[in-house]
Amino acid sequence: MSAPDDSPVGAERSIGQLVASATSEMSALVHDEIALAKAQLRQDVKRGAASGGAFTVAGLVLLFSLPMLNFALAYGIRTWSGWNLAVCFLLSFAANVLVTAVLGLMGLYFAQKAKKGKGPQKVAASMKESAGVLQNAKPHPRPELPQDRVPEAIEAVARSSS
Repeated sequence: MSAPDDSPVGAERSIGQLVASATSEMSALVHDEIALAKAQLRQDVKRGAASGGAFTVAGLVLLFSLPMLNFALAYGIRTWSGWNLAVCFLLSFAANVLVTAVLGLMGLYFAQKAKKGKGPQKVAASMKESAGVLQNAKPHPRPELPQDRVPEAIEAVARSSS
């Protein structure tokens, strides 16, 4: 078993190694949070695109199908029922409005789902929480130094080696 920097567990690491390890872990955390934000934004954009697509299809169906469908449907109703031609045209128009209403409701449904998506807000809250935890973190208490490693001896070694 080894620590993240491949040093054996239980071996003392220098402050520089600890800072380097913490820095690399924070960097990885930030990169992962950014990747999560991008994934959630993509999902919200897809929902918005589906909503826009449904609204567009609803509008196009109403616009382009009215003339041809109205004539075909009206003459079909007249042939089937023998009713007045004006009533048949009104019924064909009502059928087109019904199809458009269904597609419009589908567009509203997808728009509401896209509006509820709060991907970036979730990531921002998570990052603030991580920062709050790190700001309140206290260092672990250090164990007592053995007698041969008293601070004066360490300072003497540090001065002599510099």
